[in-house]
Amino acid sequence: MTPTYPTLLSAAPARAARLAVVRSRTDDLFDLISERVLLERPVPERHRLIFYLGHLEAFDWNLMCRRGLGLESFHAEFDRLFEFGIDPPKGQQPVDMPSDWPAVEFVCKYNAKVRQLIDDVLDRVPDPLFDVAVEHRLMHAETLCYLLHNLALGLKRKPVDVSYRTTGAVPVAEWRTVPGGIATLGKRRSEGFGWDNEFPERLVQVPEFTIRRHKITNAEYLEFVDAGNPAPRFWTRRDGQWFWRGMFEEIPLPLNWPVWTTQEQASRFAAWKGARLPTEAEYHRAAEGSPTLIPARSADFATWDPIPVDAEAETSSAHGVEQLAGNGWEWTETVFGPFPGFEPFSFYPGYSADFFDEAHYVMKGASPRTAACFLRRSFRNWFRTDYPYAFAGFRLAKAD
Repeated sequence: MTPTYPTLLSAAPARAARLAVVRSRTDDLFDLISERVLLERPVPERHRLIFYLGHLEAFDWNLMCRRGLGLESFHAEFDRLFEFGIDPPKGQQPVDMPSDWPAVEFVCKYNAKVRQLIDDVLDRVPDPLFDVAVEHRLMHAETLCYLLHNLALGLKRKPVDVSYRTTGAVPVAEWRTVPGGIATLGKRRSEGFGWDNEFPERLVQVPEFTIRRHKITNAEYLEFVDAGNPAPRFWTRRDGQWFWRGMFEEIPLPLNWPVWTTQEQASRFAAWKGARLPTEAEYHRAAEGSPTLIPARSADFATWDPIPVDAEAETSSAHGVEQLAGNGWEWTETVFGPFPGFEPFSFYPGYSADFFDEAHYVMKGASPRTAACFLRRSFRNWFRTDYPYAFAGFRLAKAD
């Protein structure tokens, strides 16, 4: 369900082109569903889909135009309604009804007006605000996929180019030794745009450790499930057989794909194997010398679902660890928190600080639906330990 918006013609050409591309990313996602589906709530802890239709434009308008340039609001009610998402405490869910939301046609009219006004002043928007708006939208291009993944299959339009590689042997479990040394986390403020939690650069001494060459597969995790542990949300069982509940269809569980789990599930599996999850600093050490080219087959919107864990040997780091940036975020055992010297964004003070609560854990890497800009070394993602909807897997580590 994609509304028709005016083509962006004004503003600086480079900015206009960049914004047009990222808008198309989210517009294409809404085109996968019909207008009536916008009132669905595929993830119980999150808003109905109609919120996200309005949120993307409201966020851009509130950030770049109202706060950044001091423009007057033309629809204060929608500015507030669609400004922020929710991250409710564990066990709590929103209670709104479909009738509480405005008609889709009014949201689309608001969106069109917002885009027109932004386009007229885009060349005046400060660089940090423009960068935040672009990356915020690309973040939602991924998190919208989390929501759409949980919609009933019959409520989505399947693109014609969707296909799966589900055959192939499960790779043998192999460990790689990473020698002790310095891990570089974060980035210097002189290195260009980053989110507030990426600054400042931090150097951490990491002792020698071993880490798995590949992400943990569905085959390995199936042994854990057969031992009596709960299955991941992405699996479903029918007539005694396990299936992968994909974005657009269910297929027999691909055993050589990475398992996607919560952090709690990953930690329990690791303990069951006599290992643990790597720390954020260990991830950085393991990733040293990884190719700088984007792994086109498992990130930057390349696929809707995973690919085999051993399908990208060319991504191997200097320490022989593969697929560290793609095919699923990787859970760590590091609590999400600030680096020493952290300074929140003055224009978005709660972006990171609201989640420095000892309840969220760092994820590194990328998923198949992660935009290329987030493959930078310093980027940090995070979710609660029990959040089951993220496209996130893990690998094991041990102290040497």
